[in-house]
Amino acid sequence: MRPPSARHRRLAGVLFAAALLPAVSLGPAAWAAAPATPGVDFTDGFGLSQVADGTDVRSSTDFTITVTTPEVAGPHRIRIFLPSGYADDPDRRWPVTYFLHGGGGNVDDAAAAPALHSDAMITVVPDGGLKSWYADWYMQHTAVGAANWETFHLEQVVPYIDANLRTLPDREHRAVTGLSMGGSGALHYAQARPDLFGHASSLSGGIDFSMATVRAAVLATELNLPGAWCALSTSSSQGCPTYGPYVDSDAVFGSPYAVLGADHRWNAYDPAAPANLSKLKNTQVTLYTGDQGLIDGQTAIAAHTVKNRLDQLGIPSRLVDYGNGASLSSQCDGSHTYGCWGPAYADYIPRLKAAFEAAAKR
Repeated sequence: MRPPSARHRRLAGVLFAAALLPAVSLGPAAWAAAPATPGVDFTDGFGLSQVADGTDVRSSTDFTITVTTPEVAGPHRIRIFLPSGYADDPDRRWPVTYFLHGGGGNVDDAAAAPALHSDAMITVVPDGGLKSWYADWYMQHTAVGAANWETFHLEQVVPYIDANLRTLPDREHRAVTGLSMGGSGALHYAQARPDLFGHASSLSGGIDFSMATVRAAVLATELNLPGAWCALSTSSSQGCPTYGPYVDSDAVFGSPYAVLGADHRWNAYDPAAPANLSKLKNTQVTLYTGDQGLIDGQTAIAAHTVKNRLDQLGIPSRLVDYGNGASLSSQCDGSHTYGCWGPAYADYIPRLKAAFEAAAKR
């Protein structure tokens, strides 16, 4: 594995210093009966194979399975929260919310936002990698191997869940939400597959890829700059995470240089691009952000840009800029932490429940 070139080190260093690196950390299914031991008897399919002895059961409504797929190298965990009444009514089907964790995080981070384990819906937390950016990577032969994360999630995990759990498999009863890196992924997934998701939300998301600070964050994770991300990780666990092995700065989205269209893949993905935002015309969009600290000071700019563009397009949306956090919770200081994201989800999930219930009556 070759070390970073001088050009890559200079580029990442300049962007890091300037930006202070914000962590922007299928058809009708045959619904399965509630498993006696959750997750054990899921049926393989859609390119996913369950790993034997890879299931971690915390309770009958909180368990994690492990799967493999040719699309993404290595085994990957999927944590699932079931409503407490899931086993009691074997004929009932449920809405589903997909939670996308942030950079440097993992599926267990969802436990830091208790509202995500709701009695009104199934919540699915797929592994999003340390630096996937929820995309099919431009380079597939880096040190991390195959990295088709978007394909893994949208073409495999979603139908796999619909086939193995009693879901309501339509866009009106399916949501995607995420924070930091996962916030950009949530908006992108809703834009890429409006047929799948009728609801999308981003918390402190890196959702404007035209911002040098957001591009800097992507580059820093690719290059795994030592120490830079310890304080900025979105993981709810303690310690200083790694972002995995060094990969080329072009690995995820190709060249970041805005010269002669070289950055066209960045622009095509950009959740804030008007052409992409226009795809959300029939989607309920919610944005949350604080405005304190090095990171949310930037995510607030991105959130307001997206809100303004949605308004210009005539697409209804809701923006909650909780500023220093005082209006949200005494636990929140307006910065890039679960002290704010936990209360934000406590506000969002009941609203999402109401939207699901309203859809069921139509």
